[in-house]
Amino acid sequence: MAIRVMLVDDQALLRTGFRMVLAAQPDMEVVAEAGDGAEALDVLRATAVDVVLMDVRMPRLDGVEATRRICAQQDPPKVLILTTFDLDEYAFSGLKAGASGFMLKDVPPGELLTAIRAVHSGDAVVAPSTTRRLLDRFSPLLPSGTPEPADKHVARLTEREREVMLLVAQGLSNGEIAGRLVLSEATVKTHVGRILTKLGLRDRVQVVVLAYESGLVRAGGAGR
Repeated sequence: MAIRVMLVDDQALLRTGFRMVLAAQPDMEVVAEAGDGAEALDVLRATAVDVVLMDVRMPRLDGVEATRRICAQQDPPKVLILTTFDLDEYAFSGLKAGASGFMLKDVPPGELLTAIRAVHSGDAVVAPSTTRRLLDRFSPLLPSGTPEPADKHVARLTEREREVMLLVAQGLSNGEIAGRLVLSEATVKTHVGRILTKLGLRDRVQVVVLAYESGLVRAGGAGR
């Protein structure tokens, strides 16, 4: 069955470009479009969608709030935030709202297609290099209050699980983590699953958010 994609962007030209790229793929189908977050919510009530490509700055209802409302629904579609470097702080807010990842709007078509397939299959880490670069820029924008002690979040993890968590939070893929720790990718995947379960997190993106907000990972990708 083809991946059902919804395009949400207030620029019709951009939606047209994305639609042309996706339409050429045998495993993807653009089933809906919307010009803002409010329209997207209305359309989703009547349309089955697997992945939403969500712009951030839009009239009426922005992409962050739309993402929050979508992800609060029962069995929601996956959401990919589309952003630019100039608006990167909104992407972090989108991740906190429940998005499964983010891409830059000028992403090469091949990377966008890979991202959609990855998110649809449940892998929330879309582009590790982009994750590292943008989250380093987000760091000054994180809450300025005193973070909760990191140990509170990781006390239930084994030493190996903590190592894996820190590498996930730095944006490394399963393959990169496996190479770093001399493990198989299957073993890394098992560790990631246990981390998510123990910490009550939905996906790898939430691991990144938690690690940055708690101070486990700081700007530059350094772990505590």
